[in-house]
Amino acid sequence: MSDTLPACPQCAGEYTYEMDALMVCPECGHEWAPADGEAAAGAAPAGGGERVVRDAVGNVLADGDTVTVVKALKVKGSVSGIKAGTKVRNIRLVDGVDGHDIDCRIDGFGAMQLKSGVVKKA
Repeated sequence: MSDTLPACPQCAGEYTYEMDALMVCPECGHEWAPADGEAAAGAAPAGGGERVVRDAVGNVLADGDTVTVVKALKVKGSVSGIKAGTKVRNIRLVDGVDGHDIDCRIDGFGAMQLKSGVVKKA
């Protein structure tokens, strides 16, 4: 192997590999575009640029977008969870805890934070 692959920007794992246009870390499961380098999703870019949040299928999300939940989600304290196909309007992108980077209000549940990996742009 003549070229060396970069370490994972999230866990610093050294066993990264290429999968199509992405780099993948088998230790933590983090995926990132090689052009991004250390400016991975979920981390603040070092160059002072704006953070890019992508949905489950790779579309770029922005404040005020409408998204659809792609898989059923369990909600603590609720008998029923959020069903797949639920539309969420007027999202706000935030730096949340544990990868929850969407702040929104869902009818019947109230204010919550979602991970961008469980929604797709409507």
